[in-house]
Amino acid sequence: MSEQLRFGIEEEYFITDLVTRQIPGRNPSAVSDVCRAALGQHFACEMFQSQIEVASPVFTGLSQAADYLGNARGALQQALQPFGLGLLSVGSHPLADWRGQRPTADPYFQQLFDDYQHVARRSLLSGLHVHVEIPADRDRIRIMNEVLPWTPLLLALSSSSPFWQGDDSGFASYRQTACDEWPRMGIPELLEDQAALDAYVAFQVASGVIKDAGGCWWAIRPSVHYPTLELRMTDACPRLEDALSLASLFRVMVAHAVAQPRAGAHYSAKSRWLVMENRWRAKRSGRDAAFLVEGFDWAFTLEQWLFLAEQTLGETARLMGVEHVFGDLRRIILEGTSADRQRRVYQACISSGDSPEQALSRVVDDLLMETAQPVVRVDPKALAAAL
Repeated sequence: MSEQLRFGIEEEYFITDLVTRQIPGRNPSAVSDVCRAALGQHFACEMFQSQIEVASPVFTGLSQAADYLGNARGALQQALQPFGLGLLSVGSHPLADWRGQRPTADPYFQQLFDDYQHVARRSLLSGLHVHVEIPADRDRIRIMNEVLPWTPLLLALSSSSPFWQGDDSGFASYRQTACDEWPRMGIPELLEDQAALDAYVAFQVASGVIKDAGGCWWAIRPSVHYPTLELRMTDACPRLEDALSLASLFRVMVAHAVAQPRAGAHYSAKSRWLVMENRWRAKRSGRDAAFLVEGFDWAFTLEQWLFLAEQTLGETARLMGVEHVFGDLRRIILEGTSADRQRRVYQACISSGDSPEQALSRVVDDLLMETAQPVVRVDPKALAAAL
């Protein structure tokens, strides 16, 4: 049954110097060694030496994900502490300068730097990736098309990258803006089904553009290595409970799509135009964006769009035992996304007379604390009363 869909989560982290609050350009091999030892087979390198990734085991329930990722974050923090380093989960590091970063000595990443030059060198970004399995008898592209219109909502709620190169970018998710420098990393091409994707990939391979389907880095895509649909659009989340809530809602979206007899049948060129526009609005304005929803002739606030999601997906969430997810995500709207919280901290420091660098250092301190916090459950009824 769809409510039994298994899933996995990938979190990307920045290693941060606890004194300077900067990302070290080069880390001793011992740092990588202790992190690898802390995570075992679930450790993965990233493009830069200052980044690491945890690729989770397969989960069947959200409590498993909470336990594993909470323990993984804690184990990494403990491993880094003797080096005077901390762990930071966020879409972009507020104080980082990409020019001072060193690539990871891995053939795959080295090829990316050779092929994409400054686009790759500027890609000092961390995301939250979520895999949800798709039953073998369902077409992953059709399921993807059913889910695609909702994905900018997930981006808006995850937005955590307002600062870039020590300055306010003006975007809630500058990470997604930087991602647009890459080819095949935005909204997928308009594809009807798996056969259409196979034809697209075959053309790209024959043309020498990519080596295989792994060269399609879209914001949501069928995984090359697993029988899953992979969400890639969302920013890394400092608060683990936010990451878990977003992963849970994406899983609900996929389960709902799997249950549809003609999934993706109504996805059209117009639908794709709306997804592209809403992605722009989400990355630009985050929580404050106004979204266009197909079938309605007015713009939705983020709260209204989440309410529509609950009306549409709520029964699926109930069957999966995660009906609380909508209340959890309303907390983000009430308290602000990470991008909102970072800007509040920054402005409060500036108003108190701090320099921009001092204010950004305080932002980093808050992000380090949030990354280290355990999952906190919120009473949905109390939250509803507050809204």
